[in-house]
Amino acid sequence: MSAPLRTTTVGVPPAEIEIGEALARSLLAAQHPDLAHLPITLVASGWDNDMFRLGDDMAVRLPRRLAGVELIANEQRWLPTLPRLPLPIPAPLRLGVPGEGYPWPWSILPWMPGGPVDLDPLRADQAPVLAGFLKALHQPAPAEAPRNAHRGVPLADRLDYLTPRIARLAAETGFITPRIREVWERALVTPIDVEATWLHGDPHARNVLSQDGRLTAVIDWGDMCRGDRATDLSSLWMLLPDIAARHAAMAAYGASDATWARAAGWAVNYAVVLADSGRVNDPRLLAMGVKTFAMLEAGD
Repeated sequence: MSAPLRTTTVGVPPAEIEIGEALARSLLAAQHPDLAHLPITLVASGWDNDMFRLGDDMAVRLPRRLAGVELIANEQRWLPTLPRLPLPIPAPLRLGVPGEGYPWPWSILPWMPGGPVDLDPLRADQAPVLAGFLKALHQPAPAEAPRNAHRGVPLADRLDYLTPRIARLAAETGFITPRIREVWERALVTPIDVEATWLHGDPHARNVLSQDGRLTAVIDWGDMCRGDRATDLSSLWMLLPDIAARHAAMAAYGASDATWARAAGWAVNYAVVLADSGRVNDPRLLAMGVKTFAMLEAGD
């Protein structure tokens, strides 16, 4: 699933192109005919992409709206260049181009084991595993690595986007408590004190996979970029089951107080957008936002 943090509308955006199994199979037949005989099934429609399972070991990922085109190009260009990581990531196996009436690039990926963490919550003992993955990822990125106006940036850059959402939640729900405001205001004034590194950029619970509570893979890298690692470290509030597990992950990762303050602010950012969008038309997103708010309320 691509990030619910770019659109200025409320709720999950509709598809701009309807992609069915027939279109996906036509693209395979035209461009990768050796794979066209394999069973193909739609398994997920995210904000920006549709995902099909192809046979037992592969997936087909196609943008469902124009916003996903840049993201899939980002994955195709940069995922194969990342440092070796301790969890599987879906670097493209083959590339697809426009055709059969479909206007955008697309990818064939390895099928990743497990299911989304929001449906299979992580065990507490996965805290150091998550921390180890993030630490391995957060390495210096080349100067030509992509920048992202929505990720890895100072949180103050997000104010125009987030302020109306925070105001709406404050007026219509009980999510925006004094504690949430305190965490947010502190993060806004905390300077970035670390060098820019590679980021996943969207590490919420539908982009991380697990099996029986054990981390198995990290998917959906369309927002990968060079920036402030606090963006990714917000995942400790989004993915882990309790404050003790988060503290264990924080200790295993090792970071400054300033970085943790910004990471908590990024967790507020995700909680606000997930809850505000999910209330409209996606109960799973709403539940993810509610969980993140609860983790933030649990304390530092």
